[in-house]
Amino acid sequence: MTFVLSVASMSGGIRVVTIYAEALVRAGHEVTLVSLPYPAIPLRRKIKSFVTGKGWLETPVIPSYLDDMDLDHRVVEKYRPIVESDVPDADVVIATWWETAEWVNALSPAKGEKVYFVQGHEVFPFCPIDRVMATYKMPLHKITISQWLADLMRVEYGDADVDLVPNSVDHQQFFSTPRAKQPRPTIGFLYHETPLKGLDVTLEVISALEKKYPTLRVISFGSFAPTGLFPLPASVEFHLAPDQEHIRDLYTQCDVWLASSRSEGFNLTAMEAMACRTPVVSTRTGWPMEAISSKNGVLADIDDTDALTAGVEHLLNLDDSQWRTVSEAAFETVASSSWEKSATLFEAALGKAIGKRLSEKRIATPQPSVVAGRG
Repeated sequence: MTFVLSVASMSGGIRVVTIYAEALVRAGHEVTLVSLPYPAIPLRRKIKSFVTGKGWLETPVIPSYLDDMDLDHRVVEKYRPIVESDVPDADVVIATWWETAEWVNALSPAKGEKVYFVQGHEVFPFCPIDRVMATYKMPLHKITISQWLADLMRVEYGDADVDLVPNSVDHQQFFSTPRAKQPRPTIGFLYHETPLKGLDVTLEVISALEKKYPTLRVISFGSFAPTGLFPLPASVEFHLAPDQEHIRDLYTQCDVWLASSRSEGFNLTAMEAMACRTPVVSTRTGWPMEAISSKNGVLADIDDTDALTAGVEHLLNLDDSQWRTVSEAAFETVASSSWEKSATLFEAALGKAIGKRLSEKRIATPQPSVVAGRG
């Protein structure tokens, strides 16, 4: 089995791929991951930076969930499309992003049955939308991570034969015993400067809340340090690339987890927060749209700052008994999920894709006729 990636990073999508790659190896499969290096900084940009006194720019080496993993991870020599010679012959080859779907679609049958692991609807402003949409119509067997994506593939792209394999949470990493509200009202959020994550909206919500809760504590973490594009208030406690145990600790210090995304394929942090008994206030995107109700959190429309603010206020204003009820409901929502179950579903979906190809081959190959009674 081969996963074809773009640049390996600390993104949620890469994390999910890593989890499944490890599970498939444990199940006895041979798994290869092929990815690109971070794109080199153009010489012209380096020179401009140098002559303007900003120094000589070096291409960054970004961390990845694949770092230090005992997996067959092959990085091609430069940032370019992945081609036939980069990919080993296999039973299955899996695209993980719209651009990789184009590359996988162009591979020969020797590279395996072609599968498209759809972790989001990638019609983003910074992508060539026509090309992105075209990938969802390619003859690749699709696996999606949420019901809304499965429905979208069926309704918008005419593909009803899509496997749904929901993301999960590791309850050995993310957990909490029943707990009370914090002595000081505390909210948390994921720091990510991509516009789709709605950080600008989150900061507006925080500004509004701080006027009503003078002692409000705000916790945040992210894979990259803030660049200044979205200045954080001095009151925000920012944690850079914390390890998983520390992330759990951050979740459990919060009364509310705030997610203001404009688009989400899933939203793993929301699920992790709920596993740590932290209610979530989220926009109607990804998995929260399917899982959150008034019993375990609050949903609001995209970019609706007032509704998000009101949602956080509602949870902060609950008395301790009421908050504990919502907290327990949040935990129960994700209690039965497990990566083991999801990995089994993912493996079965790959097997289904292989079986579908073999079935199509049998149908396409004329079989010799057998007439009974003649000899």
